[in-house]
Amino acid sequence: MSDVLAVTEHRRGELRDVSYEMITAGRELADALGGDLHLAVISGDVDEYADQLNRDGVDAIHTVAEGEEFNHDVYSQAIQQLYDQTGASALLMPNTVNGLDYAPAVAGALDLPLVTDAIGIEPNGALTVTREQYGGKVETTLDVDADEYAVTVRPAEWPQADGQGDADVQAADVDIDDDAVGSTVNGFEEVGSGDVDITEADVLVSIGRGIEEEDNLPLVEALAETLGATLSSSRPIVDNGWLPKNRQVGQSGKVVTPDVYIAIGISGAVQHVAGMKGSDTIIAINTDPNAPIMDIADYAIVDDLFDVVPELIEQFGGEAPSV
Repeated sequence: MSDVLAVTEHRRGELRDVSYEMITAGRELADALGGDLHLAVISGDVDEYADQLNRDGVDAIHTVAEGEEFNHDVYSQAIQQLYDQTGASALLMPNTVNGLDYAPAVAGALDLPLVTDAIGIEPNGALTVTREQYGGKVETTLDVDADEYAVTVRPAEWPQADGQGDADVQAADVDIDDDAVGSTVNGFEEVGSGDVDITEADVLVSIGRGIEEEDNLPLVEALAETLGATLSSSRPIVDNGWLPKNRQVGQSGKVVTPDVYIAIGISGAVQHVAGMKGSDTIIAINTDPNAPIMDIADYAIVDDLFDVVPELIEQFGGEAPSV
């Protein structure tokens, strides 16, 4: 019987989706190990976060009210102490910018083997972790022959936990050494234009190479406006300078999980799919019926986007521009 400690994440006063995904991943691992699932909630409005994270499957939530935003040294100290206090044998952390900042330091300090970017976790005597390599073209499994271990979990690979829980919420007895805290957060600066956060969009209209040239973008922008959606893209559009970096979906862009993802003129390379396959409903518009995007699409339109998009705009009450 072994317990699991999962670390949650927030940014600028909001819990991130990966926090709820950590509950699902952590619960699955705890069930396999026959133990309890503990959540660590560090910094910010910990009481509010704990209330939101009190979902079905969580046994205990430990709060550390230290600072408002992420701080490497605070998180590293708090997680090490919580791991020891809970008696956990498995430590799960998000495979995010913040998570990858502290995960190696924590694993090193606790003398735990660390496996990053997991898309699957299964204890079979030894822990078996599934990962992707070569830009997502190959899935590999790695066996960790250890009684205790640390794993970072890729966002959008597990569903978000739901259902009200009855976890025991407690302020952790953690002693943060202020002399060991070497940095503070003074503010935030958005990358790129910073006009939107596509990770928060409910509906995304995403464009790829099929748009052919920058002068044709207003057509897709009109569809997004008509639907009340947010415009995003695959990497070639950003590389061409037609849209800013913060609009890019994919392995080298952002991971998104909207209710509806409309992929227009996107072939569906593995690097792009890695960033959007967690969408609830995927609609693909492409002239190629054998394009990889069709394998994951819930609905597919095999036709020229320059014929389909104007018709969609009209059907939803908009007016298509001339291109």
